[in-house]
Amino acid sequence: MALNATVYSFEITLNDADRGVYQALAFRAARHPSETAEFLLTRVLAYCLEFCEGITFSKGLSDPDAPALAIRDLTGALKSWIDIGTPDTARLHRAAKAAPRVAVYSHKDVGALVVALAADGVHRAQEIEIYALDRELLAGLAQRLVKRMSFDLAVDELKAALATCRKQDKKHKSKRERCEKAARKKFGPVKKAKKGKK
Repeated sequence: MALNATVYSFEITLNDADRGVYQALAFRAARHPSETAEFLLTRVLAYCLEFCEGITFSKGLSDPDAPALAIRDLTGALKSWIDIGTPDTARLHRAAKAAPRVAVYSHKDVGALVVALAADGVHRAQEIEIYALDRELLAGLAQRLVKRMSFDLAVDELKAALATCRKQDKKHKSKRERCEKAARKKFGPVKKAKKGKK
């Protein structure tokens, strides 16, 4: 019997000084049973850091050939392909041919991915953006993950000041945990891969 996905609700106040985006976000994200909390939260943070008109989550594992996040224009044309984790280079090769912009947000070590991009002849490898999110930050958020979660996210020069507070499950709906002390963490951008000379 197939296991059902768990749906999480997020309320995030986004203050992105880098892009001039100030928005109160409210959305839901489904977590497949095989998906780690860190992977889910990387998807959520990538959604916030990329937020703009036309951004959507994919259907997840039910549509494995689609990007984790997509940004489309009003005609439905794909503008940005955004993946999570450490996708293989064949997938990124297809992505770079399908969309004018490709970005990867990862909760893992991306060193091997950067090397593979340069070595495997990936289409437009030098233009693929790779961002490694702070793993301590993700681990801390994962410990606080509940089905209804809210936090403030302030972004300035790819640094995020994150204040989190949890909304309780239905059992404890009347109570809400106090906001955690704001902590400044860095989303460390990884340099774009450069192909070596042949």
